[in-house]
Parts: sequence; C-alpha cells; structure tokens
Amino acid sequence: MRFIDTHSHIYLDAFNSDRPETILRAADAGVKKIYLPNIDSRSVDKMNSLADEYPELCYPMMGLHPTSVKNDFRKELLIIDQQLEKGIYHGVGETGIDLYWDETYKEQQAISFRHHLELALKFDLPVVIHCRESYSEVITIVNEYAGRELRGIFHAFSGNTEQASEVIALGFKIGIGGVVTYKKSGLAEVVKKIGPDNIVLETDAPFLPPVPKRGMRNEPSYLHYIAQKVALILDVSTEEIAEITTKNAELLFSAK
Repeated sequence: MRFIDTHSHIYLDAFNSDRPETILRAADAGVKKIYLPNIDSRSVDKMNSLADEYPELCYPMMGLHPTSVKNDFRKELLIIDQQLEKGIYHGVGETGIDLYWDETYKEQQAISFRHHLELALKFDLPVVIHCRESYSEVITIVNEYAGRELRGIFHAFSGNTEQASEVIALGFKIGIGGVVTYKKSGLAEVVKKIGPDNIVLETDAPFLPPVPKRGMRNEPSYLHYIAQKVALILDVSTEEIAEITTKNAELLFSAK
C-alpha cells in the first residue's frame, strides 16, 4: 500500500530525539510523501532543512498559521511572499481562521487568509485551510473566490455533511485525520456521504493521534490507522482507501 500524508509537522521539536527513526517508520509503513505545512517565520528554516534532507519524501508548503497572526502579521506575510518567490514549495498554508483559542485577531486572520488565497492563485498551488470554530467565516471568504479555480484541502475537517458538500462543490478535498477514529467526532456520517473520491488523508503530526495511539505523539506511520477506519466506515478494503486517497493527493498537488 502507498500512502500520502498531506499534513504533518514533523519538523517540530517534538521529533528532535528520533526524527530519523520517525522517517524510517513512515517509509516502512508505506508513506511515500509527507507534505509539511509551515507555521510562521520561526519554523521556515526547520521545515526547509528537513525537506532538503529528505527531498524524495518531505515536501514543504509555505504559509502563516492563523494562530500566529498577531499585530506584526504583515511582516510575517512579507516573509511568506519572499519565500514563495525564491523557493520551491508545493502548497500554500497552512492558513485560515481559528477562533477556538482567541478572537482578538479575527479581522487580521481574515486579511491574512485572503492574502494566502491570492498567493495560491498567483503561484497555481493548492491551499491548505485551517478552519477551527470558524466555518462560517472561512466559507464566506472562500466563496468570494468561486469560479477562480482555487483548489486545496480543508484540513482536519470537523463539519457536517452539508458543509462537506459545500466545500467539495468549491473544488476542495476534505482532509481526514485521526479525529475520524474518535467515537464522538461525527465524521463517520460525513465520510459515508462524500465517499473516498473527495478525501485525502493526513496525520497533523504530532497532534491528533488516531485510536489506538490516542494520548501519544502522532506521526506519519500512523496513517494506516486512519485509512483502516475510513475503510471500515465505507465497507471497503484498506488497500482501496490507500489507492484512492493517494491518487487524490497526487492529482491535487500535481495539477497545473
């Protein structure tokens, strides 16, 4: 089986003690590509160094995480712009709006989000959208770009079936991670409704580990637990889910 982890932060300090081993476990588990979303200016060098070390496995993306949007966000956006102009990146993100922790910078997050969508169009790259407690705000902005051929992923999707259908109609894939294995997540009904053709798999490592690893540090090798759960929900084989979601990711990131 071949897997693609479309969202993993394995450049973070949580992996400092065993990053090579983590990479090896991922490869042994059939993970062929790991897409690395950026967080802010402090993470750029760490992310790029990892991608340089493992160029056939780790693929960097460039963006400013919404929780890193503060008063100085325009300086951060300038760095994002410069990186995209001079470097090789495979997506824009992660970006979006996060109102779970703090609404202080809600307006600034919206400005930053629109800026990222413009960058995705400019560089013809998929955009990775973070949408926590902010679906209404995010989908309103994405709808402003309807018809402009935006593509990307609604990362760590936690909405309902109606919202998922709206996202798909706008040309996006649904990012399914470890949360789908949680009993009270409600994602089983969403997965049944939208089917495998609209899904890509992700871990969000080191966060949101799947059952049976819940409470532990997440890592890309755990992607197969997510695939197994999706296969169980759809009553198909894990091999079929691996094949379809890998193809979905390959098409998304290679489309021009």
